[in-house]
Amino acid sequence: MATVHLRIGDLVWGKLGRYPPWPGKVVSPPKDLKKPRGKKCFFVKFFGTEDHAWIKVEQLKPYHPHKEEMIKINKGKRFQQAVDAVEEYLKKAKGKDQTHSDDKSKSDKGRKAAKPMKIIEEDDEDAFKGGSSDKEQTDSDPEPSSVRRLVAGTVSGFKWESSPASSMEPITKRLKIIEEDTGSTSIQAADSTAINGSITPTDKRIGFLGLGLMGSGVVSNLLKMGHVVTVWNRTAEKVQSKCDLFIQEGARLGRTPAEVVSMCDITFSCVSDPKAARDLVLGPSGVLQGIRPGKCYVEMSTVDPETITELAQVITSRGGRFLEAPVSGSQQLSNDGMLVIVAAGDRSVYEDCSSCFQAMGKTSFFIGEAGNAARMMLILNMVQGSFMATIAEGLTLAQATGQSQQTFLDILCQGQMASTFVDQKCQNILQGNFKPDYYLKHIQKDLRLAISMGDSVNHPTPMAAAANEVYKRAKALDQSDNDMSAVYRAYIH
Repeated sequence: MATVHLRIGDLVWGKLGRYPPWPGKVVSPPKDLKKPRGKKCFFVKFFGTEDHAWIKVEQLKPYHPHKEEMIKINKGKRFQQAVDAVEEYLKKAKGKDQTHSDDKSKSDKGRKAAKPMKIIEEDDEDAFKGGSSDKEQTDSDPEPSSVRRLVAGTVSGFKWESSPASSMEPITKRLKIIEEDTGSTSIQAADSTAINGSITPTDKRIGFLGLGLMGSGVVSNLLKMGHVVTVWNRTAEKVQSKCDLFIQEGARLGRTPAEVVSMCDITFSCVSDPKAARDLVLGPSGVLQGIRPGKCYVEMSTVDPETITELAQVITSRGGRFLEAPVSGSQQLSNDGMLVIVAAGDRSVYEDCSSCFQAMGKTSFFIGEAGNAARMMLILNMVQGSFMATIAEGLTLAQATGQSQQTFLDILCQGQMASTFVDQKCQNILQGNFKPDYYLKHIQKDLRLAISMGDSVNHPTPMAAAANEVYKRAKALDQSDNDMSAVYRAYIH
């Protein structure tokens, strides 16, 4: 039974997080970058990008046996550019790689059919050093050093002898729907064996209105996953830069919201506040003018439930289908496709949007009738905004009492409140970095709407009211367009 060696310098398909498999090369990691503990993985540099990362062994496939399969299921422009980069690399390395290529060809020919493959692991400590007969190689040297040995699989490709969760058969994102006692439903991305190796994009035409901090990341991920997207943005200065960038990636440009809706089956919108959301639908050349029976409109903006109710009524009055789907997250999480989507309204639209929600988020929830998602999102953002103000208050109190702010953060991050949110926001504050990841003016808007919602049901919100005043002071100090963490400045001026 012939063996196939996965070595430094070998070309692979690597699956990083929830993105589709991408062509890369196993390389030696930087000397100061340690291998993650407890993980069987290789350090991979991806073609066509600046990305490189430790990739778990079960998320890797040899490049050549799976090339045709991957090209068939991934059609994005960036993906094709990455494949072209591989071919260019192979041409340059042809002379150096000739001996290795011949050995690999003989190994492939000697492969026996229908015999399962299993992993024979070598010493973890020597994973990128090789044995006594294999010299460690650099990124520029294609000659490999042995790391793992794989026993050849079936004629059609490789099959790993492992648990279903780590299957090396092609993986896709499938919807897992969970019914709860409350009647709510969550849709989560679940790894499963399927024909293709990534999310299967809907064949419906997608429109997207609003290319702000959140919207831009969402559109980017929709395009990466192969969706056909038409974009529009209401801010003129953003049209040229952002729209042109997305057009280069395969998006189409709509001249007005009405045109986008008329061209598309499902149109998403993500704008700043209730007024912007209403104007987008009801204004000149607005969404409503493009709505026809069967057209779907998905409102992703964080607004009050009254605005959602109004929009739902006017959309459905024209025969349209309506869903609200505000998101919890930040610009970084939007870029990473790791938002949390909270949806309500037409359940069938929610299901039609499944591949879109998988592309943009790590999970989504359906919680009933229109308005419920707006209520839930305002509560979530109320808690987040109040918490951010409290953290800023603690940092400034530490400074005022002669305590080290860094030590305060170090202790905080070792306790029960430790989180990526706390660490990143506090580090940014200490570095004076208030580049917006979530606008301060938007979190203040959410606090204001949450307080108003509390008043409508006679529920007290004193903590949110206090935090709201601090954010209003920060806005008065010209911090509106900075990150929400700039609320810190309200305490030091």
